[in-house]
Amino acid sequence: MHTNRRQLLLGAAAVGAVAGLPLASCAPAAAKGPVADARLASLLDAFVNEILVDSPETATSLGLDKDALAGLKSKLSDVSAAGRRKTIADYKSRAARLKEIKRDGLSDHDTTLYDTVLASQELGAQGGDFSFGGDYANPYVLSQQNGSVGGIPEFLNSQHLIKAKSDVDAYIARTEALAGVIDQETERFKADVAAGVVPPNFLLPNLLGQLKGFRAQKAGETGLVKSVVDRAGKAGIAGDFAAPVTTLVSDKIFPAIDRQIAAVEAAMKTATGDAGVWKLPQGEAYYAWGLEEGTTTTMTADEIHQMGLEQGKAIDAQMDALLKGEGYTTGTVGERVGALTRDPKQLYANTEAGKAELIAYLNGCIDKIRPHMTELSKLGLKAAVEVKPVPKDIQDGAALGYMNFASLDGARPAIYYVNLKDTGNWPRYSLNSLTMHEAIPGHAWQGAYLSEKHDLVHPISSLMGFNAFVEGWALYAEQMADEVGMYNGDALGRVGYLQALRFRAARLVVDTGLHAKKWTRQQAIAWMTEATGRSTGAITSEVDRYCASPGQACGYKVGHTEIVRLREKARAALGAKFDIRDFNDTVVATGGAPLTVLGTVIDRYIAGGK
Repeated sequence: MHTNRRQLLLGAAAVGAVAGLPLASCAPAAAKGPVADARLASLLDAFVNEILVDSPETATSLGLDKDALAGLKSKLSDVSAAGRRKTIADYKSRAARLKEIKRDGLSDHDTTLYDTVLASQELGAQGGDFSFGGDYANPYVLSQQNGSVGGIPEFLNSQHLIKAKSDVDAYIARTEALAGVIDQETERFKADVAAGVVPPNFLLPNLLGQLKGFRAQKAGETGLVKSVVDRAGKAGIAGDFAAPVTTLVSDKIFPAIDRQIAAVEAAMKTATGDAGVWKLPQGEAYYAWGLEEGTTTTMTADEIHQMGLEQGKAIDAQMDALLKGEGYTTGTVGERVGALTRDPKQLYANTEAGKAELIAYLNGCIDKIRPHMTELSKLGLKAAVEVKPVPKDIQDGAALGYMNFASLDGARPAIYYVNLKDTGNWPRYSLNSLTMHEAIPGHAWQGAYLSEKHDLVHPISSLMGFNAFVEGWALYAEQMADEVGMYNGDALGRVGYLQALRFRAARLVVDTGLHAKKWTRQQAIAWMTEATGRSTGAITSEVDRYCASPGQACGYKVGHTEIVRLREKARAALGAKFDIRDFNDTVVATGGAPLTVLGTVIDRYIAGGK
């Protein structure tokens, strides 16, 4: 997905005033039914409460900031250095407490959950081996895609629901808290820079542009003010809310941004063009951890790099035949795809009307796949999803497409964001596969299991988002759409699907190239542009993303490859008894798991099927 999506191992936990509250207060997702072992159920309930207390944004995202946990709606997370130290300590504490429960004798479901939670905590605790970085294997507290100035206003606008005066009051409290969060980030950023952890000099100008762009606005015209005024008005909540929020923006948030701008400008003086984390203290070890976190395997950088090269060649061969059939015969596969990408017939106008037409097309893609879901699943999920453009004030640093899962209470559907800064990044032939990935049967479908099957899934699963599982499933979803005939009679659409696979294979090569083989940014851009045929602008954004989040981009193809391997293993073992719907539902019903744990789940599924 991207940093804007919920890519949590498990959010930091804190023992606070409400940490001991019963999970039942978080209904409807709080039923203990899914966990058979009473001691394990109680412990996981406690974990959920701890995590929500220390990650109020997660509570809001899931719709759990209500009832006994309603106080969380007015808070933001502690992102200070002390907060990070506590995060690491909490990972270690939860792992230790979980190990006190004997794994032997647990049901298959409980065993999967036990193994998944333990893996997440131990992997998170390993982050304590490094003294720097943001959360979840982001080495830089601030970058073009990491930071509260780019993230919190959009979070407040899209996920902090406003239905009553108390919601407005909580919004205002969070707006005030944002200034402190910005300063916490700035102090950590300065400490990291002093220790030699400086983002590449080509990332910082983009970050500065975002900060200065926010700062250049009039306080009363910022999205922070407009959002609360507009939504309170639509909800019929009377009051002058513009004045207090405007004052907070001008008197507290703007000065905090000024301090952050000064820190970033100072960092520019020591920043270099070195793109990879190999340059950082413990850089090699950090990247090894990033790969483990991103792929939930023990694959080395060399192994992942070679996988990308080999799979890329195989996909190119398939694309070559399709392109020749459509009259694209001159040049390499990448050059021919590049020509297709630039074909005016494939492009939407880079205007508001053109962007609206593109959004309509995406909605049509969702409507087209829905009737096929009974061929792929027996779960009967509704998987409501809303398609939106990435907000203009964050589109410069945002991914090209990403998904926010639905809230657990059903109050907010999944939101599928597409970055429309330049419609040239999205030729029509590529959009169907993108939508299968982000919406259905991809992220929105997998996430819908967590929000719709309250009686089957413990809420702890909604606080874990293993990158290789989540992204591997979404890439597998693209393949399933092809397998049910979405591209019958649409050769260029199938080229788009294959190019998406090719793109993810190229990521394996480029991410490891940057961080393990000391590739330069320009080397990575040139190689990936030639290999995939995508626009230079789109590839530049992608490469910069890999520089800020090492290892994350490797989860897609590694995860996809493992899910397909497990499917074919099950098909071979079960023969005529194999039903793809049962396999798919077994994968989704884990709620999300490390690939190592997923393998044991499929082994049990095979044994049961026999």
